[in-house]
Amino acid sequence: MQQSVVPELAYTHTRPIHWLATATAVAGVVALSSVVQPGSATAAQPGPGAKAAPAAIAPPDPAAVTFPLDCGPTEVVVQKKASGDLDGDGSPETVAVVRCDAGSGTPPNGVYVLTQGGAAKKPRIVATLVDPKDRLSVTGFAVRDGAVTATLLGYSSADVPSCCPDVKDRAKWQWKNGAFIRSTPSDAQSV
Repeated sequence: MQQSVVPELAYTHTRPIHWLATATAVAGVVALSSVVQPGSATAAQPGPGAKAAPAAIAPPDPAAVTFPLDCGPTEVVVQKKASGDLDGDGSPETVAVVRCDAGSGTPPNGVYVLTQGGAAKKPRIVATLVDPKDRLSVTGFAVRDGAVTATLLGYSSADVPSCCPDVKDRAKWQWKNGAFIRSTPSDAQSV
């Protein structure tokens, strides 16, 4: 007969006294939990004079704006749009890149900032960042951290065909002192 290396433990066999001790401990915890209660809740419904939290404000919709483009028989197309709070007032603005829906060629873009204040039912244009008269195409467009950035493709002279822009600039606009100020990052380059 081989003897176990682990000694026999007296408490590994349950007896009625063990069950009684366990039942007494559980009863004590239940009784104590009925006496000790968590503090009362402090949340309450707002009273009649309380102001509700402001509702999320939807950014202006470019589809509701008439853009200042003369497209003749073709329609104005919103190619890109992005929203963000550009002037720090807590309400989002929308920046829209638009052009005429030409069947061929490279029609120039316009970049417009839209806002929709308070009780206004329709959004309105508050700034023109790129005028279509400047014959620029916009790529790499974004609204981030209160700034608008874009890559602008243009022409070095009127002799360059409109199919083939030969100038590439990067631009950034930020709201400062009541106007959008354009800056040109140092990495601007020609194509």
